[in-house]
Amino acid sequence: MLHLSAHYTYPRLLAFTLPSMGMMLAISLYTVVDGFFVANFVGKDALAAITILFPLLGILGSVGFMFGTGGAALVGKLLGQGQTRCANATFSLLFGISLGSGIVLSLLGEWLLVPLLTWFGAQGAILTESLCYGRIALLSLPGLILQFFFQPFFVTAEKPSLGFWVTIAAGCTNIVLDALLLCGLEMGVAGAAIATAASEYIGGFLPLCFFAKPHTDTLCLQKPLLALAPIGKAALNGCAEFCINVCFPLQMVIYNQQLLQLAGEDGVAAYGVLLYVAYVFLAILLGYAVGSAPLISYNFGAKNMKELRNIFDKSLVFNLCAGLFLTLFLALLAAPIARLFTGYDPTLCRLTQRAILFLSPLFVFASLNIYGASFFTAMNNGILAATISCLRTLVFGVLPVFVLPLFWGLDGVWLAWSSGEILTLAITIPLLGRIRTNTTKTP
Repeated sequence: MLHLSAHYTYPRLLAFTLPSMGMMLAISLYTVVDGFFVANFVGKDALAAITILFPLLGILGSVGFMFGTGGAALVGKLLGQGQTRCANATFSLLFGISLGSGIVLSLLGEWLLVPLLTWFGAQGAILTESLCYGRIALLSLPGLILQFFFQPFFVTAEKPSLGFWVTIAAGCTNIVLDALLLCGLEMGVAGAAIATAASEYIGGFLPLCFFAKPHTDTLCLQKPLLALAPIGKAALNGCAEFCINVCFPLQMVIYNQQLLQLAGEDGVAAYGVLLYVAYVFLAILLGYAVGSAPLISYNFGAKNMKELRNIFDKSLVFNLCAGLFLTLFLALLAAPIARLFTGYDPTLCRLTQRAILFLSPLFVFASLNIYGASFFTAMNNGILAATISCLRTLVFGVLPVFVLPLFWGLDGVWLAWSSGEILTLAITIPLLGRIRTNTTKTP
């Protein structure tokens, strides 16, 4: 078993982060399964409806990411400092806050669903389908938030494999129910929403079987620390993940509105496929970030700068190689992926294939931006991490989608995502270079 305090070679680092990558990949795959079943057994209107609904669910679920990644950075630092009891009490406090937030936001989302979907651009049949899916999906919001919350804490508790198997259980539930409710019972988007809701409750509450038991050597739920300071610190640490999960859905709204004007419902449906594909491929990079972050937080808390530099350098190499591989892989698979989701409509299939080809360079550039924001979060520097994330999504991620279509029309929309990542690199690379220089000078 690999511990946070161990020295990490490339094989060890890969072995430690692989379960987290598998966990994020599994989550993304069972989300894609929804898209596959909906696209092929319900229709493109339903696929467009779910695509328009994604921003709302992403914004509400971002609370789990914020307290999960930000809290894990804080708890990991406390563990590195040898404050195990305080780490457990802080973890318990953040769990309660996350669960309570999920319940409140679920009720709030149900109340505001119609005006929000209308603002997102849903109308007619798409609005009807979105409402059907959204009413059910919001009922499982507490489970979704807890699922996001527990992911980084499995790694901090040195149990990344356990987190992976919980995700597999949730994913299998989703896939089986999708097949049963959509193919067998023909329940449409309601069936897809029920399948997703069931999987989110399993992913969110099954971890309690582990964390609710007393442990002497790892994290467990106990009497929470009754203080506001850890909540504020966790929120500040995790504000990058919160920002990206709020800003990216807003970016999706802008993309959807542009696509509705330039290509109608086919454009939104093709963008939905792009989101599924990107979600799967980016999950590998996000999984590495989640898996390696506790190592950074622990060594930062322990003031072990030599090991911190070691993990930092190896992580940059891994992310660059992974980004290049994903780009080439997607470019080669553009046609079969497009046929998988939209083969029932030749025009939509050709549009989707072209969009995927334009998307493929994204991962080379996104790899460093994702790792950069995650690294600063793990170092308990949430402001710097949030700066990268907000620039990446709300500034550089939005400007190209307004500018590039003026020159290249619909192709400009497909190019905008990668262009935003390139612009963000101009900020990320100098910041990472400064960190590398500073840690090298630190004794």
